[in-house]
Amino acid sequence: MAMTHSPTFILTTSGEGLQLPQQDLAGPQGLAVKRYSYLEDMIMTLTQKTRHVFLLAVATFFLFATLSHAADFKDDVALLERTSKAISHVAETATPAVVHVDVEKSVKAQQMPSFEFFENPFFEHFFGPDFRQQVPKRQERKQRGQGSGFIINKEGYILTNYHVVSDADEITVTLNDNTKVEAELVGTDPQSDIALIKIDHGNNLPFLPLGDSDKMKVGEWVIAIGNPFGLDQTVTVGVISAKGRSKVGLNEYENFIQTDAAINPGNSGGPMLNIYGEVVGINSALYSRTGGYMGIGFAIPVNMVKAIKDQLMNNGKVIRGWLGVVIQDVNEDLAQSFGLEKARGILISEVQKDSPADKAGIEQGDIIVSLNGVELKNSSDLRNRVAMVVPGTKTDVGIIRNGKEQSIKVKIGEQPKNFARGGKSYDPGGAFYEKYGLSFQELTPELAEQLGYRDEEGVLIGDVEPDSAADSAGLQPGQLIQEINKKRVTSLDDVDKVMKQSTDTGRILLRVHSGRYSQYVVLVAE
Repeated sequence: MAMTHSPTFILTTSGEGLQLPQQDLAGPQGLAVKRYSYLEDMIMTLTQKTRHVFLLAVATFFLFATLSHAADFKDDVALLERTSKAISHVAETATPAVVHVDVEKSVKAQQMPSFEFFENPFFEHFFGPDFRQQVPKRQERKQRGQGSGFIINKEGYILTNYHVVSDADEITVTLNDNTKVEAELVGTDPQSDIALIKIDHGNNLPFLPLGDSDKMKVGEWVIAIGNPFGLDQTVTVGVISAKGRSKVGLNEYENFIQTDAAINPGNSGGPMLNIYGEVVGINSALYSRTGGYMGIGFAIPVNMVKAIKDQLMNNGKVIRGWLGVVIQDVNEDLAQSFGLEKARGILISEVQKDSPADKAGIEQGDIIVSLNGVELKNSSDLRNRVAMVVPGTKTDVGIIRNGKEQSIKVKIGEQPKNFARGGKSYDPGGAFYEKYGLSFQELTPELAEQLGYRDEEGVLIGDVEPDSAADSAGLQPGQLIQEINKKRVTSLDDVDKVMKQSTDTGRILLRVHSGRYSQYVVLVAE
């Protein structure tokens, strides 16, 4: 049977009504003609008035369609205008509380190798004890740096990054009205790159409220304010690109918010704000192969900052919780080996003797899946959450043992000074420790993964004695030693060998890597 097609109706303005193209009709010719005649008779019976009404209705339809499209466009513009005004309002409201942080520190100029040669004790023995007094000494010079910060209360407390103010002799804060005020260092936490400073400038300073970074979602708008390259009160806008970024290799404790809002050198320490003007993060670092903006910036989530800020304000330092286990993420191979349906949780590869975990009955081979009922994402998530628990607090640790889930209550301990996380430790002789206040620890694959040293080699600083040469030089447990007296070290055996070969001059040269960079540090026996 031949297919039939409905005739096409074309509206004309000639007063002839509707034209029905003959070629659009299909089927037997007689049927087509009859069909055409029937429709034509029907249309021609319409009065002139009826046709005018019909035409008016169609014209009205197109008019309203056009007006509706124009209204939609107007609504879109209005939405963009409201968004623009909201961002502008946040910037206008927040900038008075954002400050420029300038620091000045004393550093010793690099001594020429020819003069270092005369440090050898042989010359003192040959020329006499006053010989070294005639050798030119390294001169101190002033080094300046800058960053950003923001006021968090009327009393003048200011949050910024540790790397902005570390080792500073003087800290100067420039307020929004260009007033310069000397600031005092209240406390720092190098492990999270957070610092708290304070200015005395009345009790009615503008400040920023702290929001809730856990509520922020990927794709939401954020506003960054700071002083990139010294350009005061620069505002940039972007979205949250990702949350929970860890193992970036910047800090020991990482849970970064990733953003595409432009963050450049000088932005460090400035606030990341939501559309309500609340701080949701501290701008901390950027990923770049050029030294400038490449669309990837990192901020410390404000919920991590809050707990640290309170401790710095009250104690000047941070006391962290401690579980006492060596951990690693569970991958697909490990999941299969431990009888899990999918990769989840954190595998305990070692339990330290007499640690809180050991006392609570946690065993090697257990898989931790939750803490106080909160499911854990990875090993970094576990470390961050345990660290923020107040020592002495009883905590429910959810584990999988032999394929069965159970909960163990653990009394969280205080993280020891030597940051013992497993692996052999080494003190090259008690006399050495007494001289420099420093011991070393083996860098195991698990520790390298936890501390962000996956692609590095060396030995860890295990313990730093307070008020020792190592402490005065700013060394911290967990930093990586890559060289001793210009000799590369990758194990404790290397350390032992280098120390036995070195002449005891009362000085030791270390190359220290702390995640962001490496630098040489000289320890002088006290």
